[in-house]
Amino acid sequence: MNTEPPAATSELTAFRTWALANPQGFRLIYGDPVPGYRAPEGGPAPDAARRVCTGLTALATAAWPHARHRYEDSAFDWSDFDPGLLEKVRPAFPDVPPAAVALALRIRGHLHGLVSLEVYGHMHSQTTSPDKLFQEELAQLVQTLGVPRQS
Repeated sequence: MNTEPPAATSELTAFRTWALANPQGFRLIYGDPVPGYRAPEGGPAPDAARRVCTGLTALATAAWPHARHRYEDSAFDWSDFDPGLLEKVRPAFPDVPPAAVALALRIRGHLHGLVSLEVYGHMHSQTTSPDKLFQEELAQLVQTLGVPRQS
């Protein structure tokens, strides 16, 4: 059975591509909050956030049968998550357990950190190949999670 989630990794690559092409937008959405600013309902930012959320949850869901044993002692339950997040995740992934949602959030933090370092200009003094670093990090992540390679 092919369980590698190519759509999830392509969504993450698309997130990085967008962030690098739109650093001001990235900073507005993911940087320090602007005092008193409340984003309007709808629009491209919530849609992008939903796609990243579902892409990461798809990755964690695909990995879950292979990675479950690493998280058997997880104490997460549904009350540990924001209701808005659950409104996006649970309908799309009804069989995913809370520990897999926590895994998706850890994956997001890890990869978001790499993108943030690059957007804020902290990678250029450390590597001449940030794209290679990001792509290899994605491949290593999929391998670490135990997801079989696509044939």
